[in-house]
Amino acid sequence: MSELHGLIFDVDGVIADTEAVNAEVSIRVFEELFNVSGVQRGDFEAGLGRGAHEYLLAAARIHNLELSEQQLETATQARQDKFLQYLEQKPLPAFPGVRKLISAALASTQFQPAIATSSTREKSEAVLRSAGIPYDKMAYITGSEVKNKKPHPELFQKAAAALKIPPAQCVVIEDAPNGVKAAQAAGCKCIAVTNSTTAEKLAAADLIVNSLAEVDLTILQKLLQNRTNF
Repeated sequence: MSELHGLIFDVDGVIADTEAVNAEVSIRVFEELFNVSGVQRGDFEAGLGRGAHEYLLAAARIHNLELSEQQLETATQARQDKFLQYLEQKPLPAFPGVRKLISAALASTQFQPAIATSSTREKSEAVLRSAGIPYDKMAYITGSEVKNKKPHPELFQKAAAALKIPPAQCVVIEDAPNGVKAAQAAGCKCIAVTNSTTAEKLAAADLIVNSLAEVDLTILQKLLQNRTNF
């Protein structure tokens, strides 16, 4: 019997191009709730992959805006509501290669795929449905189920535990530096895809690709075997 491996997918910026939408609706929240203009997508970068609170706080710090806990909760809910409204009007397709890779893993006797996201269940599920991902056949861990956000390894540790596979036998797909740090701190291998930031900022990953269309199960096996001839 062959050894079973885990393939763990982040959602935002990995499954579909949500980061542009996250930024767009967050900018509107700053304008409408706090009368702060001039917020740009790059202002949120320090919060990528760390959950909605840290995402919003990243831009708030840049614009010298102090938010109370209540203001932060209100902004987070408004951001999610606007995101879901956007998705209803303009569904987001999966990035190239995502569905093929998940389908291959599900059909394989060697890999078991999972979802692990800092996002809420409601928000991430909407993205997965929009992208046509069979998440009902996968282990599924959200930010609501962990105490510590990335770069803490808890999210990926829980995903590996849900799969009943040791972290050392798991590959995490990430798009953000904090996610790469979290995956490696959990003891997993990490493939970073340059959907949301530059390869230079993802340099700590075990493998960097421009698209998941470049990745197949053979590459995953070589990565887990510490082979470099991809």
